[in-house]
Amino acid sequence: MSRISRLPSPLLRAAACTGVAALALTACGSGSGSGTASTGSGSVKVGLITKTDTNPFFVKMKEGAEKAAKENGAQLSTAAGKFDGDNAGQVTAIENMVAADVKGILITPSDSKAIVPAIQKARAKGVLVIALDTPTEPESAVDALFATDNLKAGQLIGEYAKAAMKGKTAKIAALDLAPGVSVGVQRHNGFLKGFGATDKDVVCAQDTGGDQAKGQTAMENCLQKAPGINVVYTINEPAALGAYTALKAKGREKDVLILSVDGGCTGTQAVKDGKIAATSQQYPLKMAAEGVKAVVTYAKDGKKASGYTDTGVTLITDKAQDGVTSKDTAYGLENCWG
Repeated sequence: MSRISRLPSPLLRAAACTGVAALALTACGSGSGSGTASTGSGSVKVGLITKTDTNPFFVKMKEGAEKAAKENGAQLSTAAGKFDGDNAGQVTAIENMVAADVKGILITPSDSKAIVPAIQKARAKGVLVIALDTPTEPESAVDALFATDNLKAGQLIGEYAKAAMKGKTAKIAALDLAPGVSVGVQRHNGFLKGFGATDKDVVCAQDTGGDQAKGQTAMENCLQKAPGINVVYTINEPAALGAYTALKAKGREKDVLILSVDGGCTGTQAVKDGKIAATSQQYPLKMAAEGVKAVVTYAKDGKKASGYTDTGVTLITDKAQDGVTSKDTAYGLENCWG
């Protein structure tokens, strides 16, 4: 969920759109992209739809899908929303992929509820639909979910924060994602569970959209509201780095514990540099690779993936705490993304 831009050039966008004529050109406009990883005629067609094509998390997810498609003799078509939250763009992408006769669609839903009718239509036509990273609401709207256990990801950093505070009274700020987004809700609730706290213990809560600049503004607002904040939960590492910038401007960066989720390379380096105390690392490449394999299996023998597959999460920190299982940043940097 990191928000570091990696925009393709207009020429690359044009080439990607040309390479997948089955997808509408509107899916290849500014802020979104489409492409193929072709292995020849007659191969299994797989579609991948991400929230955006600029977020390194989804860039890595696409790389994982492309690699798996080549290894499994599949043809990959990709599309993305123009922005995080672009449900209409994702609906159009689903419709275009169904029209292109894909056997399965892998999707990271921008709107977990609003995307459901489009998914239902695709499944009714025999398309296997697998959610990656973000569950739909209800989760049963898709055939299967391959994702991080986001509640556990939050719980790990909550347990770490509780141990690191060593009995000191916590004044918690929560820099969240956006109202109603399942990933954000699960991470937030997991953190509170791990810490043994409730929302009543949060002295300031602000939405950031997972954006670094908004994370900085949110932290500035929280410091005005509650200057004594000493623990900061953040939805992802860009929000964490924004919080760090705001705290450093006030000379508070060394006495406030910042916790996060993602495990991107920039965020993991920030843990190594002491800007973030700990982060929960997730694995987007694995999500996509397993999704592609599941579609190929379905195409070959009709066996559908089902239920939830946990793709793993690891607590990363260089300041281990007793009773909390973790790995250091050397491990984190070997397994990071972005």
